[in-house]
Amino acid sequence: MGQFKFTETEIDGVFIIEPAVFGDHRGYFMETYNYEDFKKAGLDMVFVQDNQSKSKKGVLRGLHFQNPHSQGKLVRVISGKVFDVAVDLRKNSKTYGKWTGEILSAENKKQFYVPQGFAHGFLVLSEEAEFVYKCTDFYHPECEGSILWNDPQIGIEWPVEGIDEILLSEKDKNAKSLKDMKIEF
Repeated sequence: MGQFKFTETEIDGVFIIEPAVFGDHRGYFMETYNYEDFKKAGLDMVFVQDNQSKSKKGVLRGLHFQNPHSQGKLVRVISGKVFDVAVDLRKNSKTYGKWTGEILSAENKKQFYVPQGFAHGFLVLSEEAEFVYKCTDFYHPECEGSILWNDPQIGIEWPVEGIDEILLSEKDKNAKSLKDMKIEF
């Protein structure tokens, strides 16, 4: 491969991606995406939208998905640190309802690829974090859904030590559990 190390997680299709970083006394340079390298790793997708958010410590965004118009997401952090999570919502998958997570930070420069058919969320661990991601489909508000961040059926082990309060949007406060949703991917 070229400028990236691709590591598939225990859930088929979810990857941790580590770019080669070239640094010296002036700073650093890295590629964050290269179509040819990703294609060689089996990640042959087209991104159509880039997004960025800034959040403070304790903000939990997710677990979000779109159905239909599911989005694959290539996510990374450009300042701060988050715990990023993908939950498999593919009904015919042997890992349906399972999750995997990774610490993403400006320091480790890791990226996380969450394919279509997954819910996605993250928890901000630093005082602030800026989160950027590429999407394989456009945002369709009429298709969005949200699963409870602390759904016991999924059992995500969020690293909440040192966080005084989990801060949720109204949408995420009113999310449903996985068993109460009809999702067909």
